[in-house]
Amino acid sequence: MSTYTSEPGTRLAGRYRLVDQVAAGSGWTMWKGLDETLARPVSVLTFAPGFPRIAQVVTAARAASRLTDPRLAQVFDVEDGGDQAYVVLEWVGGESLTDLLADGALDPARACALVCDAARALAGAHAAGQAHLRLTPESLRWTRSSGVKISGLGIDAALAGAALTGAAASDPAVTDTRDLAALLYAALTGYWPGNSHSGLPPAPVTDGVPCTPRQVTADVSPAVDGVVCRALLQRAGRQGPPILTPGAFADALASVAPPVPLPEPAPSMPRGGGRHDYPDRDPYSGYPPQPDDPGSWALPDQDRDGASYRRRYPASERSAASRAVITLVIVLVLAAVAATAWVISGSLHKSAAGQARKPAPTRASSAHSAGTVQRPVGVTTFNIFGTDNEDLAQARLAIDNNPGTYWGTDTYKNYPKFGNLKPGTGLIIEMGKRVRLSQVQVQFGTVCCTTAEIYLGNNDTMSKTALHHFTLVAGLATTSGVHTFTIDSNATGQYVLIWLTGSLPPVPGSPGTYQARIYNVVIRGTAVSGAA
Repeated sequence: MSTYTSEPGTRLAGRYRLVDQVAAGSGWTMWKGLDETLARPVSVLTFAPGFPRIAQVVTAARAASRLTDPRLAQVFDVEDGGDQAYVVLEWVGGESLTDLLADGALDPARACALVCDAARALAGAHAAGQAHLRLTPESLRWTRSSGVKISGLGIDAALAGAALTGAAASDPAVTDTRDLAALLYAALTGYWPGNSHSGLPPAPVTDGVPCTPRQVTADVSPAVDGVVCRALLQRAGRQGPPILTPGAFADALASVAPPVPLPEPAPSMPRGGGRHDYPDRDPYSGYPPQPDDPGSWALPDQDRDGASYRRRYPASERSAASRAVITLVIVLVLAAVAATAWVISGSLHKSAAGQARKPAPTRASSAHSAGTVQRPVGVTTFNIFGTDNEDLAQARLAIDNNPGTYWGTDTYKNYPKFGNLKPGTGLIIEMGKRVRLSQVQVQFGTVCCTTAEIYLGNNDTMSKTALHHFTLVAGLATTSGVHTFTIDSNATGQYVLIWLTGSLPPVPGSPGTYQARIYNVVIRGTAVSGAA
């Protein structure tokens, strides 16, 4: 067996043309290619001279070619003799998990659906005696045409040598289960819980162990958090023992967060005239051309041979159908005209009879419904579960109408939830009068995410039970940047409490450090007459 150096334009076996290099490692190159015989895009893996693991890669590729689950990227061709060695695989477009996380963590329901589907696919591979052994965010992809796709089954591990030694060789099921849990952790938080060969920022750790997803973000439910920990850390939890296989992981995840329906793959539309190929596809994107109407597929008028393959109807059938349609349209138009005339006549009659005694309706202004801006007279921190003052001296910067200045909590180490020292802290704003709120607009820091809720009360005395004397007027929001809390409560009070709880956002440039920041607060509502 030998190898050779490839370059764009090279043809393998007279049919696979190399187009662009998409990835490379020590001794191998992955190409975007074109199968010129079938006119479809493919991925082509070639090897540098002397690459030592060609046999292992070829063996893994041949094993993967026996699997037919459409969620696993298919192997089309393998060559390990003659003057060259290469592997031809399905070209998988769409977005990798890394791409999906470019704008932040996924919605928990979507994250669970994505990874649960991947776990089901790997469970099938394990049932056939095969494993992936090197799942990363780049291995899990979402495509518009076919949904979830897992690439590199067995092949990526063979390229890296991971299939030969270590935990991957001793217990492949546990290896893939841990990696699936890591993918779910990343989808839920945007962080990678391990050695960062993933392209994602590393997860916060304490005592060498990654923080749980719920410690990173309050959006994760305790039940989902428990499933991740049982699989990722391989330790028992209140929900049960460690999770050891992809199938058990999929079942456990589905039981606590049933996957939401994923978008249906785009339909494959057979051509007419006895043909069975598919609508012309872009050879590089792999996607069919999109019709003008996004809700339907456009069919060309003629096939390649010039013969029309739209359904043709006899002339008599078309004529009868046309007459029926025209008759129906005329009847509907006449009925609509008669109904409109009747309504107009009735309206004019009522207007003439009641115009003198019926006042014009009035509409409440949006400014009134939203209330007016209420100016605070003071602000202080409300650290009822700690002894420090949470930077009391800077609290005034939250209400100075200058979005360039901010008040920040103390910084906390290792754990996003106030260092696991307390459940929360607050900023209490004195209004100087009793008010009824309609909106509280808070400008938090731009780093995701801060979790907060709004209370209203009449006593700013601090004690561990002080929250019992306030009324919750706006529930939890996990957010960043400017967030408007809309308030429907009729409660009144002279102290507005912004209560920070759950997880704090990370401090940029300071790994393992967390702090919430409030740049500006605008309070809208109405003053209550007769208030103190």
